[in-house]
Amino acid sequence: MSTHFTSSPDATAIFPSRPEWLALSTAFADEVPVIADRDDLIVTVAPGAGGGAPACFYPARALIEVDGSHLGVDPATVDPANLSDRPRYASAWGALTHECGHAKHTVWEPPEDAPPGVVAAAMLLEECRMEGAQVRRRPDDRHWLRACVKDIVAADLHLYADPATAPQMTPAHAAHTAALLLGRADGGVLTRAEVAPVARVIEDVLGADTLNKLRTLWRKALRTADDDGETMLDLGRQWCEVLGTDPADPDPGGAPDPSGTADPSGAAAAPSPLAGAIAAVLNGVAERVAREKAPEDPAAIAAAANARENAAGKAAQEAAHLVFNVGGPRTGTTETAGTRPPTPQERTAARVLARALDTAGIQERVAVRSASDVPPGRVLMRGVRTAEAQLAAGAFVTADQFTRITRTPVPIPPLRVGIACDVSGSMRWASEPVASAAWILANAARHTNVPAETATVIFGHHVRPLTYPGKPPVRVTEFAANDNWEDIPTALDALDGALGLSRPGAARLIVIISDGKFRDAPLRNGQKKLDRLRASGCAALWLASRDTDVPLAGATFHVLTDPATTARAIGQAATAALRRIR
Repeated sequence: MSTHFTSSPDATAIFPSRPEWLALSTAFADEVPVIADRDDLIVTVAPGAGGGAPACFYPARALIEVDGSHLGVDPATVDPANLSDRPRYASAWGALTHECGHAKHTVWEPPEDAPPGVVAAAMLLEECRMEGAQVRRRPDDRHWLRACVKDIVAADLHLYADPATAPQMTPAHAAHTAALLLGRADGGVLTRAEVAPVARVIEDVLGADTLNKLRTLWRKALRTADDDGETMLDLGRQWCEVLGTDPADPDPGGAPDPSGTADPSGAAAAPSPLAGAIAAVLNGVAERVAREKAPEDPAAIAAAANARENAAGKAAQEAAHLVFNVGGPRTGTTETAGTRPPTPQERTAARVLARALDTAGIQERVAVRSASDVPPGRVLMRGVRTAEAQLAAGAFVTADQFTRITRTPVPIPPLRVGIACDVSGSMRWASEPVASAAWILANAARHTNVPAETATVIFGHHVRPLTYPGKPPVRVTEFAANDNWEDIPTALDALDGALGLSRPGAARLIVIISDGKFRDAPLRNGQKKLDRLRASGCAALWLASRDTDVPLAGATFHVLTDPATTARAIGQAATAALRRIR
């Protein structure tokens, strides 16, 4: 039977005597109900606890013991409620998780008259069966179960205690090792690649045919229900038959092999190839676990994400203030080039776009069915008869006797559109159409019934505003494209801070007009800014003049065959954004 699962009610338990261990035991116990799905378990953490194993579960007492010697840190510094603290004592926490798995999933008990050899084999198969069930129920526990494999398996196999008791090249020892390591691989705790070195040695000892028969048994155990003790005992009986061991022997093949004892001169015996392979596998798993990322606390993840979002929001507000209130830095080559009156065609385009936005914002009325005990409405005969029965019985009338349908319009969502135009030297083609499109969109927002807000910026060495949120311009602001830098991160931040493009509750669209030929830093940081906007639900449109231009990832790419259609393309994207949010 496993050294860390004790069903005997006479087993001696150890309780902590020092305050720091008592406090740690309480802290571990507070976390156990979630892991074991039980609220009746007691936990003891103290040096020497665990019945000679890293941890032990006493079903009769609903008690889990963890050997404090495996903690590896000062018990007074341990905070198990904080998931980020658990990797410091991963092995001890894994041992606790393993015993919680027994508490939850090892619910069958062998009858008193069951042959001890059969019970021992069944409990051996229970190890991989239980851990497989725990991982299926709580996948994140796989990390902690892997973290304790070295200590748990080494204790079960007496790997390091004494060369005389370490596994030898015998069928019983090879089968025991196969169940503990190869069974865990089939159960999903370890991988087949990790256990391959010991699998080859086991096959050399047992032979391929015997190993395949044993593998069939532990795979059947993995599919066995928690309370199906009859099947587990039957598998234990078959295990003994495959190995040819006596079912009445509680530890078949467990006696030390003569080849593993010390020689007469007193020199320590060399470990067997099987023991060496086991140690190599366990050390390899331990090294991989140390490099793996431990499961993170959802609350800590949410707090970190919230902190990042707050910082990003603050940066966006600061950029919006710098661009729209201050006008950007007072020095630099990124400049506007005066203003002009809008053309009749631009005025007409603004009115046409306003009508298109109104049409996109029209919402279908939603039919709502309601019931009542008084008119108006359609009579429900079932309700009427129920009401009559309630009156006849002298009861309070609760039956609904009438039903009617009302159609309620859904509120029109507001629209927020931000435009950012690249003014590097390769973007001179966009100067006139973008200036026109910015004026058209801003004035269309003034005439539409849809609550709309727009803003347009140009970005090069600096970011300058062309149109302002809530202030439709009277004249068209023109600009030149002579820069040799592209500060797109600040442009996206400024539009987000001014329009709230990262805040839900509206149809949001960011339009970027550029050929995408950015330097590394603006490209990398601009992609992060765009990813944040898209993750919040903001649509992204990228307008370019050539198929060979490269947009930021995630933006809808559209090539303008005629730059004069810039306003139309932006309007179509805006109406599409309104329709999507309905």
